[in-house]
Amino acid sequence: MQRGQGFFVRVDAIELANAMRRSKGSMSRKTVVLICVLVVLGVLMLGSAFYYLFKKVRRRGMVQRGLPMSLLTLASSETNEEANAKYELSIFDLDSVKIATENFSLANKLGTGGFGSVYKGKLSDGREIAVKRLSKNSVQGMNEFKSEVVLIARLQHRNLVQILGCCLEEEEQMLIYEYVPNKSLDLLLFDRTRHTLLDWKMRSEIILGIARGVLYLHQDSRLRIIHRDLKASNVLLDAEMNPKISDFGLARIFGSNQIQANTNRVVGTYGYMAPEYAMDGLFSIKSDVFSFGVLLLEIISGKKNNGYYYEDPSMNLIKHAWELWKDNRPLELVDPSMANSFPEQEVAKFIQVAILCVQENAKDRPTMSSVIFMLGNETSAIPAPKQPAFVLMRSPYYPDSSTTGTSSHSINEMSTTIIDGR
Repeated sequence: MQRGQGFFVRVDAIELANAMRRSKGSMSRKTVVLICVLVVLGVLMLGSAFYYLFKKVRRRGMVQRGLPMSLLTLASSETNEEANAKYELSIFDLDSVKIATENFSLANKLGTGGFGSVYKGKLSDGREIAVKRLSKNSVQGMNEFKSEVVLIARLQHRNLVQILGCCLEEEEQMLIYEYVPNKSLDLLLFDRTRHTLLDWKMRSEIILGIARGVLYLHQDSRLRIIHRDLKASNVLLDAEMNPKISDFGLARIFGSNQIQANTNRVVGTYGYMAPEYAMDGLFSIKSDVFSFGVLLLEIISGKKNNGYYYEDPSMNLIKHAWELWKDNRPLELVDPSMANSFPEQEVAKFIQVAILCVQENAKDRPTMSSVIFMLGNETSAIPAPKQPAFVLMRSPYYPDSSTTGTSSHSINEMSTTIIDGR
């Protein structure tokens, strides 16, 4: 065959047509499979990108599923300064919190309150934490959660519990705090055996630490804050027995020119409420002073203000302290476990200041700055107290004087407040 000449093969026309159809069908199937694979990969990539962006946005606090309103805005009762505040908090992912608390194991449970439960945890870097886990579907708990984020995130004081961050994921709302190893003051103070560990030096330092923390809230922080639920169970003790005020769910912020507010629903704990607050819904910094006075009497005596209901329904710790003071027998109030091991003059002064703090008229109570001055100055002149408030409001709870677990006796109902200026 010569170069350049064509080579032809005769093929049956029917067989050629069938072969061409088979070739086209095979190519079509390959094309369809390839397109499907590309589409699936594209969807997966887009889904991953959207999920990453969603997680990133939510961690910045811009998307918070399950919250009825942003944590950066509060109820209309609160100030513009508070509502416009910006917070810098670490955002913990849910998996990390679960690992730290061993999936919220019962062994790590520290206690339960109206808001939910608190768990001990340990982060991967070795830090110990306390996780406050909000109960699901709890409107009151949600309000407390927002209040705590708004307030504690902006407060820095050695006598206030420190917040490390929060977790807002899969309908979970949790606050992450520093872990305070000695738990709350009430578990030690009112325990029949452990209260003997508290000598006068330790008690006086706890009292002064609480006073400094309250003064910071009232005067030295960027905002004037009324705690409204100051009590022994809301004072935590660190490894060195330094007191740290906790639980700001019921707290309220006052502006610099505001001295009093009125609420249509009283919240707080029976036995610690000032009379004007318990009866008329009026609260101010002097309401916290009253609560501090009750707490001061409890620390000195080792007895609960409400504990006297067991012995005599007409008697409470305030009235008992006043009766002893009138009879010039104030030292009989002192916890017997400290028998003859305390400076009598100093303790008598602390009792006198406590009675001043629980005066019936709010105007007769000192400010926390005056309280600290009187407690810390040996030569300061202390006014003679008048008859204090004897507000007997029997709580629906009657805890035993020996506390073996964490309990909450707060009336956790949120309120609408009306701010009165000077």
